Amino acid sequence: MTSKPVVLASYPGSPRGVYEGHVAMIEKHFNIVWWKDFEADRSQFAHSIKGIVCVAGKPSISEELIRSLPNLKVVSNFGVGVDHIDVPMVNRCSVKVGNTPDVLADSVADMAMLLMLAAARKIVQGVEVARSPDSANGFDLHWMGTDVHDATLGIVGMGDIGHKVAKRAKGFNMKILYHNRKQRAAEKEQEVGAVYCGKLSELLKQADYVLIACPLTAETKALISRKEFSLMKSNATILNVARGPIIDQDALVEALQSKTIAGAALDVTYPEPLPLDHPLLKLPNVIITPHHGSQTVKTRQQMMQLVIDNLLAGIHGNPLPAEVKQ
Repeated sequence: MTSKPVVLASYPGSPRGVYEGHVAMIEKHFNIVWWKDFEADRSQFAHSIKGIVCVAGKPSISEELIRSLPNLKVVSNFGVGVDHIDVPMVNRCSVKVGNTPDVLADSVADMAMLLMLAAARKIVQGVEVARSPDSANGFDLHWMGTDVHDATLGIVGMGDIGHKVAKRAKGFNMKILYHNRKQRAAEKEQEVGAVYCGKLSELLKQADYVLIACPLTAETKALISRKEFSLMKSNATILNVARGPIIDQDALVEALQSKTIAGAALDVTYPEPLPLDHPLLKLPNVIITPHHGSQTVKTRQQMMQLVIDNLLAGIHGNPLPAEVKQ
């Protein structure tokens, strides 16, 4: 009987390690070396490790680490975004990188709609009113939300997640605009009734809700800053389910405080979590959730299965089901 391949992982459990329920999934196929054991005696494990499970950016994928593992074949990332991995560097070391696209797109698209609806209808404020002792004699409802139906949604990044959000928004009879590096095929646009904006400024000037759904790259870092906020409608809300640094947070705070825009609903920030004294946490027109757009039981299991599939393929010299190439 052949022994199982060995993979390196950060640690099991909270706060940002491998989900305890997923450890058994990995152990069906691999022997796991946890980071603390690896650090205690690297020489014992370095030659046996053939794959790395990267969860929440851990373990950190440095060139020193990659080159210290002579039989490493694949780094398998739990998530779509790989901005924390220098993919060209890893590839130069003859190691492949895999991620988990597609399987989480529906859950993240659901989260985007949830954020939009919650911001529009002031759900957080409503929960606070319902729980307040001041409501014992009746609710004070002298505050108004805004409509999502018939409004204009601008999607920045019409990849798989953006397209799935557009499908959902179509059910609300929203006008859908999108900005992308490349225009999508006509049939994809027609499927959701989306209109391409070649310039980001065209989208920002028209949208009631602006959704950030593009990957974080050198080109998209601080893509939305003071100039972009100045172009948006005063009643517009910005939503982010991608990566925090795509929005210049200092500029966002200014735009919210000055009422240049109406609100923000963010599943991602930088850093994560924000310091408790950060001004975004104190503003009444902001909703912040803890980067849990894909956090459903089914989706996270599917993501881990794809992590495993990428590991198995890479270790055995086969094409990865979801390889990242840059």
